[in-house]
Amino acid sequence: MFFRRYDGFVSQLSPRPELEPDFRDYEPIHPEPGWKSFARKLWAPIVAIGAFLAKFGVVLLKFKFLFSMFVSAAVYVWIGGWWFGIGLVVLLFVHEMGHVIEARHQGLPVSAPMFIPFLGALITLKQMPQDAWREARIGIAGPLLGSAGAAVIYLAGLAYDSQHLKALAFLGFFINLFNLLPVSPLDGGRIVAAIHPALWLFGVLGLVALVILRPNPILILILLVAANETWHRWKMRRLPEVQAYYKVEPHRRLLMGLLYFGLAALLVLGMAATHVPRDF
Repeated sequence: MFFRRYDGFVSQLSPRPELEPDFRDYEPIHPEPGWKSFARKLWAPIVAIGAFLAKFGVVLLKFKFLFSMFVSAAVYVWIGGWWFGIGLVVLLFVHEMGHVIEARHQGLPVSAPMFIPFLGALITLKQMPQDAWREARIGIAGPLLGSAGAAVIYLAGLAYDSQHLKALAFLGFFINLFNLLPVSPLDGGRIVAAIHPALWLFGVLGLVALVILRPNPILILILLVAANETWHRWKMRRLPEVQAYYKVEPHRRLLMGLLYFGLAALLVLGMAATHVPRDF
């Protein structure tokens, strides 16, 4: 039996299909092609970013640090949500500030951190350190402070029993461990220069293995830059000024080696402790 309402009255209609009027009071839903759905999702953050830049773009351009931070945060928020985007930018900022603090402690002019979506962040030294020992100190300061920041997030995750915070801590431990790969331009390449430059070769070979196992454009780009940088330093190794630059006292080599490998081991343990299932 079918019922339909007309002007406040309900009339009972026959269930026979030949007596039913042939009309539809709705339009059928046609699924959008995949690319249209993707474009619709992409359009919203682009419009939001455009509106923000139209209002504050002049101010941000005067502060490249803020501009790059905002753009990276917007990209990461769009990819993984607010907790992921803001948390990742904070982790990167803390890491880079470790480099900045040590560089300024050595009296070197250094830029504010610059954020590059999908590549992380970087600082620019306007003057090279005096030797490989001082360069290694700047290099390891970033992972040290960055790892401490990730540890604080992990403790907060334990205190509040938050899977999001634990996952963010895992990401922080991973970022700092990845940066310890002994290749330039990563931090590890600058650190191992004070231990033994031959470690660069192992770093390049390890990076080649990563590219083979997990190929992606970012790893390939880092491999190309690392191979070029390693080859350039290798060709210049016999120059007197280069040999003087990499001359480090044995006890300092030992100290930097303990810091480097000890931090790497702690980061592996931190990743094991903060690994959570991806069910949220």
